[in-house]
Amino acid sequence: MKKVYKIEVDCANCANKMEIAAGKVAGIEDVSVNFMAQKMNVTIAEGADPSAVMQQVLKACRKVERDCNIEF
Repeated sequence: MKKVYKIEVDCANCANKMEIAAGKVAGIEDVSVNFMAQKMNVTIAEGADPSAVMQQVLKACRKVERDCNIEF
């Protein structure tokens, strides 16, 4: 399942780190973060609960950028 989420991140370097962190979360098949558009494109594995996966993505991203936000 492909989804696009609006994000809030302060710099391109942090967006790149968020992309790497999100890619390591179980249930994520593919992820890309566009800093300029403030969007995260995510492909969630079939059978995975999107809400639960995105909660883990947010948790992983906040380890990189404490005040980031993902609207889901």
